[in-house]
Amino acid sequence: MATNAEIAARFEEFADLLEADDVEYKPRAYRRAAENVRTHPSPIADRVEAGDEAVLEEIDGVGDAIASKIVEYVETGGIDELEELRENLPIDIADITRIEGVGPKTAGKLYRELGVQTLDDLEAAAEAGEVQEVKGFGPKTEQNILDNLEFARTVGQRQLLGEARPLADDVLAFLESIDAVQRCEVAGSIRRWRETIGDVDVLAATDAGEDVVEAFVAWDSVDDEIESGPEKASVRVGESRVDLRVVVPGEFGSALQYFTGSKDHNVALRNYAIDRGMKLNEYGAFDVSDVEDEEAGQRVGERVAGETEEGMYEALGLPWIPPELRTDRGEIAAAEKGELPDLITREDIRGDFHSHTEWSDGNTDIEAMVEAAADMGYDYYGVADHAEGPGIVGGMGLSDTEILEQVEAIREVGAAADIAVFAGIEANVDADGEIGLSEEVIDALDVIVASTHSALDQDAETATERLVTAVENPAIDILGHPSGRLLNERSGLEFDATALGKAAAEHGTALEVNSNPRRLDLWGSAVQAAVEAGAPISINTDAHQPSTLEYMRWGVHTARRGWAEPSDVINTWDLEDVREFLH
Repeated sequence: MATNAEIAARFEEFADLLEADDVEYKPRAYRRAAENVRTHPSPIADRVEAGDEAVLEEIDGVGDAIASKIVEYVETGGIDELEELRENLPIDIADITRIEGVGPKTAGKLYRELGVQTLDDLEAAAEAGEVQEVKGFGPKTEQNILDNLEFARTVGQRQLLGEARPLADDVLAFLESIDAVQRCEVAGSIRRWRETIGDVDVLAATDAGEDVVEAFVAWDSVDDEIESGPEKASVRVGESRVDLRVVVPGEFGSALQYFTGSKDHNVALRNYAIDRGMKLNEYGAFDVSDVEDEEAGQRVGERVAGETEEGMYEALGLPWIPPELRTDRGEIAAAEKGELPDLITREDIRGDFHSHTEWSDGNTDIEAMVEAAADMGYDYYGVADHAEGPGIVGGMGLSDTEILEQVEAIREVGAAADIAVFAGIEANVDADGEIGLSEEVIDALDVIVASTHSALDQDAETATERLVTAVENPAIDILGHPSGRLLNERSGLEFDATALGKAAAEHGTALEVNSNPRRLDLWGSAVQAAVEAGAPISINTDAHQPSTLEYMRWGVHTARRGWAEPSDVINTWDLEDVREFLH
């Protein structure tokens, strides 16, 4: 059965091939559809196969034409129109467009002029000096291709948020050290806290743009300068690309709003502005109600906002919308009605229920983990080492006898600790949704986190039934990393997040946002579906050593992408309420 990600990938390929064929407008429509298909909370193919094609009407950006292609793909495993595009342009489009400066249009031109279909073809043509002979190219472009071939071959995946954001923080720290920089902030997907990142986008406000660009390119951490000019520069730091754009201080807010995105949010916001006689762009918000020719320029009309991002929304009569919500999933309508959520913050977190010690696969003892949790200012903390079971390799899971021994050890540490310490376990949800713990063990524990570690290739209907069975088990307090996915490694289970959320709400079982940056499971749209269903959420780190308790940062922002408020998340509650929930 096709997954949402697989269907989305087909439409992303559609968009690239259409753009390579110089088709206008359609590529963006396919990209929008791809993004909304990818993040839809329920398995689309499952519902279509069951005859519920109404699901396609729920997906923004999916009209009749695209809907028919989804049905065709689900039913046949292919799309005739896509096959025709592939025959017309037999290009490894994803590989070739990883080359810096080579987009779909360029790839199409190189195919038509030189017959380039693969990275190997492109390398051969560049080494033979043929690329620079193509109109619109030249020796510099040809050399750029040669310089970037290795990078394109080795970097085929987006970078994890947990890897990219620390680099972004370093970039900001460097820019803040430059006297000419008045303000700076990250933009793009990294500011929206997407789980994977393409490039690190940074914006700086300054009256000395060329000086700031020059200093940025000369930064000690830069390994290679990709390009630079008076208003922007791109460099490579390690395997990451960092793009800097400089703007005058009076346009920082509008540029920040524009370059943060997402594209869908910005388009929806611009349309909202048009309906109110306003025009939004990277230079500001303009009142164009009295302007006859709005196409006369970017700065046409009376400029009413732009210095701050808050002002851009205020100009439309809206409150500021947090970056995590800017996905065009109803945030503008909620802002208009005054119904934006009061999103959870890192400061709201009072504990962590899922972490590991050297009793299973952690790297340190119980005392060190509890001490680290206390140092973070937590009120309570739970140890949840692995129980033995399917998917736990290397004999790292604890038997029932070992679990009971660890409970005693945890009680001893807890008696001397400054915070409440819960004795827990991470049980394994088998293929049928059951856990293999004895009643004696269940009675001895304070908290049971149950997670999937095996049979991750189940179809969506089976996976949903499996997870629902787990949350219906009164012994289970928290369903850990529900899909079992590992970002950039495996997709994990696909399931109906709304159905799971309803079951969790009915049975009082929390659904975990696993903060490990390789997981971030649940993800934004799934959290939103669960919250709307009334399910309690638990944000946990799955820490294996004291330092990884800091993973909480990633989990909180992921929950924010799902519209979660503090009251939705059990580890913002006080100790008395937590004890009541667990028992």
